[in-house]
Amino acid sequence: MKKAFRVTLVVFLILLFLGTLVFLYQKSQDQPIIYNTKSPEITDILKKTIATGSVVPRKEIEIKPQGVSGIIETLYVEAGQTIKKGDRIAKIKIIPDMISLNTAESRVNIAQINYEDAEINYKRDKSLYDKKVISESDFQKTQLSFRNSEEELQSAQDNLQLIKEGVSKKSASATNTIIRSTIEGMILDIPVKEGNSVIQSNTFNDGTTIAIVADMGEMIFQGQVDETEVGKIVQGMNLELTIGAIEDVKFDAHLEYISPKGVEDNGAIQFEIKASVKLKKDFFIRSGYSANAEIVLDKREQVLAVNESLLEFKNDSTFVEVETSEQEFEKRYIKTGLSDGINIEVLEGITKDDKLKGEKKKKIEQIKEEKEE
Repeated sequence: MKKAFRVTLVVFLILLFLGTLVFLYQKSQDQPIIYNTKSPEITDILKKTIATGSVVPRKEIEIKPQGVSGIIETLYVEAGQTIKKGDRIAKIKIIPDMISLNTAESRVNIAQINYEDAEINYKRDKSLYDKKVISESDFQKTQLSFRNSEEELQSAQDNLQLIKEGVSKKSASATNTIIRSTIEGMILDIPVKEGNSVIQSNTFNDGTTIAIVADMGEMIFQGQVDETEVGKIVQGMNLELTIGAIEDVKFDAHLEYISPKGVEDNGAIQFEIKASVKLKKDFFIRSGYSANAEIVLDKREQVLAVNESLLEFKNDSTFVEVETSEQEFEKRYIKTGLSDGINIEVLEGITKDDKLKGEKKKKIEQIKEEKEE
């Protein structure tokens, strides 16, 4: 009995040893590598570039005081309100300069004295003229002097009223103390409040902006294109806008302007572009929305194409590996065309029915297993 047990144990150990040797031998042998195959496909190839920028009104102006400085007495509008050309925006209360005011008052006093003196002379000479004591030419001189003094007094009084109030009796309808819109549009911003001081626009100062008005019915895209791409675009190209604040909606645009001068931005030269935007009725685009514009630089429709990952390069030539039999491949030269960064056009060298060598199946399976884990 014991002898049979020993024989059985020895046989078991020998089989275990032989099995271990077989397993180690199999592990030492290289496993056959199996590759996935992909066929070329007929598709469209689009080469695009992206321009970043914003959507702004084509007509946007700043309303500033013209000819008067003072304090905002009344604001008639608020941001977001639509106004017409000539509508009132604000009223300015003039704070007169004391030197100018004093000079104007002095001028009125002198003009009043001259007028009173000329009036006395006029009445006296008229009485003498009516009695035929003086000639008509002498009376005309007195009459002319009286009229001049009367006009000078009126001018001095108007000037004083302008300095005090910014408006005279003669030009009440044309006062520049009432700030009016010069275009039809929407009030985008009113950077001042009632009580703020404002300065008139002049040769030494831009003046205080009272309101910003824009025509929101005509918008343009303002963006920048890198110097490596600007040579590939021309005026008249169509753009497709994606606005960050409006999801899942794209707007058509038409390229109108390409700047002839570049500007350095973070070490790269950028060129400004402008494009008219085709608005949609259901969407209101606010001034300053950030947007990206896709510009199609080149296009191929329904051409034979392969994934760029399947290509091999040697010197100036491009190759792919074509399956000749089951998991047997040969290198074949191809001529390529337009690329969109993922797929590339194939001009000659392969057909739609060819199968091209791709990635190892083992590698792909490992990636899938890791994702499942």
